[in-house]
Amino acid sequence: MTRLAGAIAAVVLAVVVGAALLLWPTGPQRPTVATPDPVTPFPTLAGSTLAALPVARHQPACQRHVAPFAPASIAIAGVTSGAPVLALPRDAAGVPGVPPLTSTGKTEFAWDRPPGIRPGARHGNVLLNAHTWPDGTALGNHLLAGLHEGDRIVVRGGHGERLCYRVTDRVEVPADAAGRRYYRTTGRPQLAIVVCSGTRLGPGDWTERTLWFASPTPR
Repeated sequence: MTRLAGAIAAVVLAVVVGAALLLWPTGPQRPTVATPDPVTPFPTLAGSTLAALPVARHQPACQRHVAPFAPASIAIAGVTSGAPVLALPRDAAGVPGVPPLTSTGKTEFAWDRPPGIRPGARHGNVLLNAHTWPDGTALGNHLLAGLHEGDRIVVRGGHGERLCYRVTDRVEVPADAAGRRYYRTTGRPQLAIVVCSGTRLGPGDWTERTLWFASPTPR
């Protein structure tokens, strides 16, 4: 998978790579028939068909106060009923890990495990990323098509925790933009999700990054 590079040291390759906004450096990709390059064009997905992923159609109850916990899955109505979350370490350069470039990895979120911030913490961003594939079948494609301001995100832990967030901001930025906002460790608690978007110039090389910021909500 590709690695992110730059101030937003977040994720590499189609999920969030780069050299500024989220440290998205582009790395070598393994050619395959499906071309599992982790991101898809944004803002439209013209010409691609979103593969069916389990979709959340009900609204599970939310907890108001939860001690910080490791996320196990994330549900978003109309996007996924419970995408698994991988707790991944940063690499030697401080870049957050990303899901593997596999048929399973394309349906998963990566979370910047501790010392990264956990859901339920009082301050800072919980850093997440996901892959976007050129053929439109990855979780990142579904997020680009279905996650908007005002939508709810339900983060579940492995011990019954259930914390809800509401998307407050969705932004598209150049791949070489600075990413201080994504890596924020102070201020109000938020989820911060990033995927590659824009125009695909080559394997792991996209012109933009799309980010979502979401704040805790009681419902």
